[in-house]
Amino acid sequence: GIRDKLVTGVQTCALPIFDSIWRDRAKFFPGACRNGCFRFVLGLKRRRFHMLYAVLCVHREAEVCAWSKAHNDEVMAKLGAVTEKLAKAGKLGPVARLMPTTAAVTLRTDREPMIVLDGPFAETKEQFLGFFVIDAENLEEAIEIGKELGRANPGGAYEIRPLLMFEPGGNVT
Repeated sequence: GIRDKLVTGVQTCALPIFDSIWRDRAKFFPGACRNGCFRFVLGLKRRRFHMLYAVLCVHREAEVCAWSKAHNDEVMAKLGAVTEKLAKAGKLGPVARLMPTTAAVTLRTDREPMIVLDGPFAETKEQFLGFFVIDAENLEEAIEIGKELGRANPGGAYEIRPLLMFEPGGNVT
């Protein structure tokens, strides 16, 4: 059934979470179609299921921040060409480039009172610098899109992860 199609590619550790959401999908996703498709995440395109994926951009922040304006403009132009192609194909959702981690704060919610810490919580060699939301028919297509983005912006990595829930929200400008 549809659940089997949705679970394809889902790691075993995620199945209990997925199963509980699937079982209670009407509560979590009141706008789901009668076949149980998750609104916004899954849909029917040309009689085939497709899925939204987050393409998370990971790179060494110090390296990216050291780029010259000319190099940054060149990379952004190359990425712009890829995103324009994806947008024309109806495969591009929200895209964001994040400010440096020095502008970040971390809100610790595992205690009362909650604590606000300066900077990101994780100490890593590479930082999460932005993301793309893409619409792909399957993981293979999502990987191909990630490769296109990687050719436009080499170095670092692109983590490709299926979205479990997506709410487009309002118009933020």
